[in-house]
Amino acid sequence: MNRRNILSLSAIMAVGVALLPGAAISQQKSLKDQLVGAWTPVSWEQVKKDGSKFNRFGSNMKGFNVFDANGHFYLMFARSDLPKIASNNVSTPTPEEAKAIATGMIAYYGTYTVDEGTKTITLRIEASSLPNQLGIDQKRTITSISPNELKYTNTTIVGGDGQINVTLKRAN
Repeated sequence: MNRRNILSLSAIMAVGVALLPGAAISQQKSLKDQLVGAWTPVSWEQVKKDGSKFNRFGSNMKGFNVFDANGHFYLMFARSDLPKIASNNVSTPTPEEAKAIATGMIAYYGTYTVDEGTKTITLRIEASSLPNQLGIDQKRTITSISPNELKYTNTTIVGGDGQINVTLKRAN
């Protein structure tokens, strides 16, 4: 090999080595770092102990699940077909409207921590449209995560049985 070839090969290797740490760092993002951001729901399905399945928010659900870098989160899921209140006054829904709204949406927020080893998110809920969630550590086990998709399982169901499987996609 002549000097020119050796120099060219050395330059190519130097560039490759310089690029390698950046790629290695991006692959070593913590689970918490991967969670940070806004996610929109794709599916929500409760699988009960008897094997039956329940989809509380329908096939075209709306919402957000946001995790910030400081350990705060917000979640709001709703059916896309929630009824409007006929009286146009939030204080006077019919019993049917009130029930449909109460069962067709959920919103809560608080703080979260991540256990990297068990791939578990622990939510500490500060306020919720379902007050029964307060004071209970809510666990979510991450079953898969990629830059654009998050799947987790909720086994700490309040007022239900089985588990809830949630699929989210990264919001644009």
